[in-house]
Amino acid sequence: MNIKLSSFRSFLHQNEVVNNELNKFLKEVSENVGDELKLAELDDYDCDLKLIFIESGGSEGLFLKNFSKLQAPYYFLTTGSNNSLAASLEILTYLNNNNLKGEIIHGSTQYVAERIKNLCVLEKAKKALSKAKFGVIGHPSDWLISSVPNYEKFKETFGANLVDIPLDEVTNNYLKVDFNDVKFDLKQFDQNELNKAKNVYLSLLRIVKKHNLSGLTLRCFDLISSIHSTGCLGLSLLNNDFITASCEGDIMALVSMYIANIVTGMHTFQANPSKINVEENKIIFAHCTLPIGMVEKYDFDTHFESNTAVALKGYLKEDDVTILRISSNLKDYFLEEGHIIRNLDEKNLCRTQIEVKVDGDVSQILKRPCGNHHIIFYGRHKKIISELLEDLLK
Repeated sequence: MNIKLSSFRSFLHQNEVVNNELNKFLKEVSENVGDELKLAELDDYDCDLKLIFIESGGSEGLFLKNFSKLQAPYYFLTTGSNNSLAASLEILTYLNNNNLKGEIIHGSTQYVAERIKNLCVLEKAKKALSKAKFGVIGHPSDWLISSVPNYEKFKETFGANLVDIPLDEVTNNYLKVDFNDVKFDLKQFDQNELNKAKNVYLSLLRIVKKHNLSGLTLRCFDLISSIHSTGCLGLSLLNNDFITASCEGDIMALVSMYIANIVTGMHTFQANPSKINVEENKIIFAHCTLPIGMVEKYDFDTHFESNTAVALKGYLKEDDVTILRISSNLKDYFLEEGHIIRNLDEKNLCRTQIEVKVDGDVSQILKRPCGNHHIIFYGRHKKIISELLEDLLK
């Protein structure tokens, strides 16, 4: 974490006793954060998180005098002495009265440190989104009638750019790779199908590099007729490399995956809710593009709908998970935590299948869905992702 700190202190509190108090406070916070809080000039925002340390009362006028050097968001670090909190309350009220947002970071050393770490994650995520460039390769699949956002509104909401890329780029790149030069050492399967799948992966990788993409979504079903393969394994391998990639041209699945990636550092699984048990609060999820990094073991199988090509059938650890789906209206989202209770082997579903016991009310998906594909990733991350989305989808 790259955390920088600038401060304000009244001339009335310029003495050795206050210096010692403040140095002790910053040392304890830094130790609990696990990283140094670096002193910086007021206008230095080359960092993951910038804190404004209100060291004492009487700092309000100094803040106002130097306000033009500061940037939103305004995070005020305070202590419990020398009227630090009182001054921060006055400053934040001034900002709120001028329709500017900020937050006072105040409490026990442990709370302050934990809040700083969370804010650092959130600010890094927002900055990553603001610089992101997502490729939409081919148009979204025809059945995704509610998953295509307004591009301008998407840019306004996330800061990220959506770039349309012809599907021909995939096939043109694909034809330039010799099957014989590409080998899998993963598991035994039809070697020709594995070669074609690896070829799709390499083709997509070239597109990522050519367009400098942060992630992509692929109209994958069209590949069945054009090159007699699918994007299943290619997308799985991209996601395993933390190059966010969704299938079927689902833009909202893509941005949901990207947010989960950058906030948690976890691999993500794009899946269909296939069965919902309202009485027991359970959902069965299934799909064919699981990253290898999420599984305890796996096999290769064919793509479910076409029974061709190659897809991953993975077996996930029975562990806590978070489930996320952002709606294309860029206002609503589904975000719940749960626990994987078993892996399944149903013949009428996509290849990787899990049943999740959800903490929240699953019936909301049946009443106010946010779309089809949902994103699943290990751990309990509802609180921090909710805070990010409440800020972005305002």
